[in-house]
Amino acid sequence: MGIICMAMIANLQYGWTLFVNPIADKYHWTRAAIQVAFTIFVLTETWLVPIEGWLVDKYGPRVVVMGGGILAGIGWIINAHADTLTMLYIGAAVGGIGAGAVYGTCVGNALKWFPDRRGLAAGLTAAGFGAGSALTVVPISMYIQSHGYEAAFLYFGIGQGLIIFVLSWFLARAPEHRKMSVSTNTRVQQTRKEYSTGEMVRQPVFWVMYLMFVMVAAGGLMATAQLAPIAKDFQIDGVPVNIMGLVLPALTFALAIDRVLNGLTRPFFGWVSDQIGREMTMFIAFGLEAVGILALYKFGSNPVLFVILTGMVFFAWGEIYSLFPSTCADTFGSKYAAANAGLLYTAKGTASLLVPLSSVLTAATGSWHAVFICASVMNAIAAALAWFALRPMRRKHIEQSARAA
Repeated sequence: MGIICMAMIANLQYGWTLFVNPIADKYHWTRAAIQVAFTIFVLTETWLVPIEGWLVDKYGPRVVVMGGGILAGIGWIINAHADTLTMLYIGAAVGGIGAGAVYGTCVGNALKWFPDRRGLAAGLTAAGFGAGSALTVVPISMYIQSHGYEAAFLYFGIGQGLIIFVLSWFLARAPEHRKMSVSTNTRVQQTRKEYSTGEMVRQPVFWVMYLMFVMVAAGGLMATAQLAPIAKDFQIDGVPVNIMGLVLPALTFALAIDRVLNGLTRPFFGWVSDQIGREMTMFIAFGLEAVGILALYKFGSNPVLFVILTGMVFFAWGEIYSLFPSTCADTFGSKYAAANAGLLYTAKGTASLLVPLSSVLTAATGSWHAVFICASVMNAIAAALAWFALRPMRRKHIEQSARAA
């Protein structure tokens, strides 16, 4: 049920890029001004999750997801009628609060239900958010072309919100014995002490994780929000691409494949991290992302390579939404997992502040060169931090928590 709820909020973020150019064409607002709405959405989606996580820890998942579904639907209804930037920003804020309530609840609940397989459980749940828009990206794109972006906002918003509202009644709180379970997986170290959110923020290892999350999330969010403008500037957005007999315009093809891979990567790398450890998995994935972003910049003007390389970028990016929550719960315990993982998730909101800057930087330099280089370098630094900083710091932290317990 959590996975399906996550799928229903996916388009609020991943479908946004389809609306940017139609909104700009109708109202002649700048891309940078429109993308402020995306930033507001991500900020409200992420920075309120600690509060929503606290509500989940206290009252259970049902009521929080129910309210989130209602707000998510209302957000897109507001977008459908927004004829000023202020109204567009309000719609983004309302939708963001709703999406954050659903996201934080479903991931936090999964961490509590499956303490021995946190990477896979968080990955499967987050996959609903990553791949949830894969089945609807083509219908939304076609509906925008045939009925206008306003109608797409309205009817898809109502439908998604209604499904979340219905499914929220079926969500259940994890039993207490599961919350307190200690993993028998020796490859993944877990704390024996339960850290409250206040105790967690006083630990240096938390802030290293936060910094890494910001750096990796920033590059992926830029690609998510700017994919349509990038394809348009490469002059390949409408070029037909044939891969294995399936023919679609390059941008539509890329969006569909990206959503699938961005979903598959979450349980895949989550499962891998359960087998080989969190830090090693981060080192591999973040390094692959750094290479993928550079390759997309160099070869992205080729329509076929644009589709393939954007898929690689999203595959190497989406796993942060399974790796970081599971690492957080391993490090600070299950009892306050929803609130703690929610606070770490605000790093995505911090990273979103860099998205409008990518439009400004591109307008100032006349190309996407600086944006791609910055995103690649940030991923490379995060990969190094995972192995050379986070790994020894977590080991020391867990040893100290064992002595304290």
